[in-house]
Amino acid sequence: MHHHDNYLAEFEPAMVYLGLGSNMGDRWQNLKSAINLLSQKVDMTVFSPVYDTAPIGNIEQPRFLNMACEAISMLTPVELLAIVKQIELRIGRQPGPLNSPRLIDIDILFYGDQLINTAELIIPHPRLAERAFVLVPLSDIAPDFMHPITGQSVSQMLNALLRNSGDVVRWENV
Repeated sequence: MHHHDNYLAEFEPAMVYLGLGSNMGDRWQNLKSAINLLSQKVDMTVFSPVYDTAPIGNIEQPRFLNMACEAISMLTPVELLAIVKQIELRIGRQPGPLNSPRLIDIDILFYGDQLINTAELIIPHPRLAERAFVLVPLSDIAPDFMHPITGQSVSQMLNALLRNSGDVVRWENV
C-alpha cells in the first residue's frame, strides 16, 4: 500500500511565474542567489533575459535589474509564499516602506490559473498589468499565458502598456 498516493494527487504540479528584482549591492549576484535558493524548492524551468529598469514610485533610488522565471511547483501558493519570504530575508532584504530600495524582491505573478485574494497573498499579482518591468521579461518566456481574470495574454497586456511603458532596457552582463 502506498499511503502517500492520495496526498500527491491533491497537489497537481502548477506552472508558476515569478518576478525577481534587485537594486542594491551586486544586483546580478542577488538574482542568481534567489534562483539558486528557489531551485531547491521548485523546479525552475525557464528564465527570461535580465532587464535594467527605472525605479517606479519612489524614483530617488538606484535602477533595478529585473527578470521573470517559470517554475513547476508542487507546493501550495501559501507554502511558496513562505519560502519566497525566507529567501528574501536570507539574501538580506530588510523590511522597509513600499517602493524602497531592496537587495531582492521576489513576486509570485501567476500560480497556474488560480485566484487567491487574502490579506497575505493576492494572485495573480494585482499590479502586474501596469508594470513594464514585469511584463517585458514575462513576455519573453510566456507571451501567450492568459490572465485568469481578464483573459488577456501577457503580450496583450504589454501592448496595452507600451505607449507608457517606462524605462526597461535589455541588460548585457559582459
